[in-house]
Amino acid sequence: MPVGTEIVGLADLHFYEDIPETSDTLEGNALQKARLIGQTFGCDCFADDTGLEVTALGGRPGVRSARYAGDACDSQANMRRLLDELSGQSDRSARFRTVIALILNGREYLFDGVVNGHIVDTPRGGGGFGYDPVFVPEHCTQTFAELGDTAKNAISHRAQAIAKLAGFLYQKKNQHTR
Repeated sequence: MPVGTEIVGLADLHFYEDIPETSDTLEGNALQKARLIGQTFGCDCFADDTGLEVTALGGRPGVRSARYAGDACDSQANMRRLLDELSGQSDRSARFRTVIALILNGREYLFDGVVNGHIVDTPRGGGGFGYDPVFVPEHCTQTFAELGDTAKNAISHRAQAIAKLAGFLYQKKNQHTR
């Protein structure tokens, strides 16, 4: 982030409530979260939402990725359901997508990051979280869970979206200092 930008997390604000995610799009959920926090605390704010979109499943689990196997948000159950639904499918292409919503001076902006790849038959690796053990990014042979945090974070969908957000904030800051 640009020098002079202060990032404050929800814990710093003593906000521990679940934030609803009721939109049918990643963009909608990210905006919903940013709007709630911005209105609650009267501040500029950004929030994100991420989903795994699988081609053979018509983009599912998508916006329901965290709750794909039910509201318990159980990563193992989510992966089992995903692998069961992909059983026998030859097209295992998928992508991880993150959308960041920024509310700055009352205006809303969206930034996204995408990593294309495919789903493997069996979970591999002990790192990461969520669907990382079954997702292999393009040009890699290892799952996100096998890559390790440093390598994953260098190419991740979230890192791409954050880089776009940071570039936008840097550009905005430079416009005001001219």
